[in-house]
Amino acid sequence: MSISRRNIILGSAAAATLATPITRVFAQKAEFTYKYANNLPVTHPMNLRAKEMADAISADSKGRVSIQIFPNNQLGSDTDMLSQLRSGGIEFFTLSGLILSTLVPAASISGIGFAFNDYDSVWKAMDGDLGAYIRGQISKSGIVSMDKIWDNGFRQITSSSKPITTPADLKGFKIRVPVSPLWTSMFKALDAAPASINFAEVYSALQTKIVDGQENPLAIISTAKLFEVQKYCSLTNHMWDGFWFLANRRAWEKLPADLQAIVAKHSNAAALKERADVATLNAGLQTELASKGMLFNKADAGAFRDQLRKAGFYSEWKGKYGDEAWAILERSVGKLA
Repeated sequence: MSISRRNIILGSAAAATLATPITRVFAQKAEFTYKYANNLPVTHPMNLRAKEMADAISADSKGRVSIQIFPNNQLGSDTDMLSQLRSGGIEFFTLSGLILSTLVPAASISGIGFAFNDYDSVWKAMDGDLGAYIRGQISKSGIVSMDKIWDNGFRQITSSSKPITTPADLKGFKIRVPVSPLWTSMFKALDAAPASINFAEVYSALQTKIVDGQENPLAIISTAKLFEVQKYCSLTNHMWDGFWFLANRRAWEKLPADLQAIVAKHSNAAALKERADVATLNAGLQTELASKGMLFNKADAGAFRDQLRKAGFYSEWKGKYGDEAWAILERSVGKLA
């Protein structure tokens, strides 16, 4: 599948089919019909690659496995869908490790503020020891995770009122953050006023000025049309975020080993393709968003990192994650605390 920035942003015939559950060619004789839910718009690379993944799984399993895709919070908020995943109401779900941390505390360690300088350090960690450690912790919660994490990108801060250039610009700033203790802790350490709001409600919260700003990767700022309600975009790269492809353990264990291998193979392959898509998309998005009226500025990452260090943010979270997990993180990114 060739993915261009245009068909991601404007949509495509393939993406449009995700607006309703997908019926597979082999659905009538499928032994296993599983639901996969996510919180992203149908035009995001995740959903384009998920459709490709579901088609490949159906073909490779000779119709034994049918996966129905429910994008864009069709089945509820992130917290709703995580509950459904645990209960078996849905079988597959992609979720940010930062939000998964409400269930699996260690899952948010990959989102420590200003930890990663670039993608090389991200994939070294997440495809290596840090990712393996997090998957082990997820497994203890009764959920299965695939090996390859999908990319959500480096996060940037947007605002309706002013650019964010230094930590001082965040003092008292009302910013939406996901429902995750790490985000709240980080922005409090930067003297902001964080408000935890589920993604499904972000656009309206910005539109009605419940909050002044939010933070997300450029791909989501674009596909969720947040540029319509935000004027400034500050390139902070303050957190890297990814989506674990999660499975309900009981549903996963019902699959014979050969079908587990097929699902895992195509999920992991789709994750790698989605990573490349997001990188391509982000490369051109600044120009595209600027053409829609967003004003961009760069932030001084070092100043923010220093502020977090002075506020005791890194020391606090090292204590929460424990020495083992923190040592694994610092082996990939260097000294933080």
